[in-house]
Amino acid sequence: MGKEIPSRSEDYSLWYNELVKKADLAEHSDVRGCMVIKPYGYSIWEKMQQALDGMFKETGHVNAYFPLFVPKSMFEAEEQNAEGFAKECAIVTHYRLKNDPEKKGKLIVDPDAKLEEELVVRPTSEAIIWSTYKKWIQSYRDLPLLINQWANVVRWEMRTRLFLRTAEFLWQEGHTAHANADEAVKETKQMLDVYATFAEQYMAMPVIKGKKSEGEKFPGAIDTYCIEGMMQDGKALQAGTSHFLGQNFAKAFNVQYAGKDGKLEYVWGTSWGVSTRLMGALIMAHSDDDGLVLPPKLAPIHVVIVPIFRTDEELAKVSDKVSTIVKTLREKGLSVKFDNRDTHKPGFKFAEWELKGVPVRLAIGPRDLENGTVEVARRDTKEKQVMKLDDVASLIPELLNTIQENIYNRALTFRNSMITTVNSFEEFKKVLDEKGGFVSAHWDGTAETEAFIKDQTKATIRCIPLDAAEESGSCIYSGKPSGRRVLFARAY
Repeated sequence: MGKEIPSRSEDYSLWYNELVKKADLAEHSDVRGCMVIKPYGYSIWEKMQQALDGMFKETGHVNAYFPLFVPKSMFEAEEQNAEGFAKECAIVTHYRLKNDPEKKGKLIVDPDAKLEEELVVRPTSEAIIWSTYKKWIQSYRDLPLLINQWANVVRWEMRTRLFLRTAEFLWQEGHTAHANADEAVKETKQMLDVYATFAEQYMAMPVIKGKKSEGEKFPGAIDTYCIEGMMQDGKALQAGTSHFLGQNFAKAFNVQYAGKDGKLEYVWGTSWGVSTRLMGALIMAHSDDDGLVLPPKLAPIHVVIVPIFRTDEELAKVSDKVSTIVKTLREKGLSVKFDNRDTHKPGFKFAEWELKGVPVRLAIGPRDLENGTVEVARRDTKEKQVMKLDDVASLIPELLNTIQENIYNRALTFRNSMITTVNSFEEFKKVLDEKGGFVSAHWDGTAETEAFIKDQTKATIRCIPLDAAEESGSCIYSGKPSGRRVLFARAY
């Protein structure tokens, strides 16, 4: 196939963009800032959906769907939330077009079709969902209410990048209502744990669980919890968030329930979500200069089989044996592709499936049939081995588990190497510029210091790690007392 993508070390941003396109994951659409997710990319997203959806349902949640449009007055009900998203909102003002009398075949906005109230295209669904919950919740018997939806949202981003930041993106958003604060906080932390488990066990991406600072939390939340991953270029990526909303949205939309004593109380809420940004994290956490490196649990194709042949007769003999292998592996729940195209040579196919990140490749030709063997190549390490054909059914599933573990361990080793402890602002800036990664530093807890550091270095507080030990120290900028370290990083 020739060299398809540039080197990560030469231009990481270009490497990422080209890999997304060359691996057939997505492409820019004709609508500025939006993307087309292509079948191969969407099949990865589907596997993410299926895994997460199962985890949500195991924790008692059910799926529903809410409208794309939110009346402007409803969106404004929770002031912090409305102000936080105002600059990213798309607005519908009219409901009809009409023919342009001056230009045949062209359409213009019909001035007589102006909406009585403008509609916000949802950037998030708290407003429309909590206005609905007001009708659903009357009594303590209606609680807890554990709802999730898979949907699309629009945030009018000016600088976009495929999967990482687009004007429209796909996501899931959970919205729950509870009778008391303790139950809501427990839910918030439980869903954070679900996200962390998914990231580590399925995406093979180690994450740090933490709490956001006041300056970085979700608009309208009391507390925001997050999982943070480390990409190979030394930048952090927020991979999921879970918010304790307190009673903010319940009070904004007057959502109350009658307790066992008949007394009315405002409910307590949470919301939590991940998006197609996870696709970007998956790519940047593991892939290399030859293409995608996909953890087997999320790979659309687990095994690709490439026949080696010169004649139609040889292909027929190989195909006959391969059909048995395919059947056996599929019975074990694996996705198998037999690439028997006669329009491309084996070398082209090897490069193509390497680019697409298929975890295991089998190559088999006439000589292999004679010897009862097959060549097995791993995508993660590029290692090859010869395996007996009779052992394929038992050893390939084991190999896929080994690959999943290896990809995670490799990412964990890298992540750990990219956490640096500093004790001065000069050291802080030097690490950011020369090494990158997470920088563990003392912070005085003030918004002023947080804003100054962000302005001077472009680094933000990614989180206050949940497992951070108490440690007396001095803020790296102000010198004021600090009780624990927080993690800073430049981020996507």
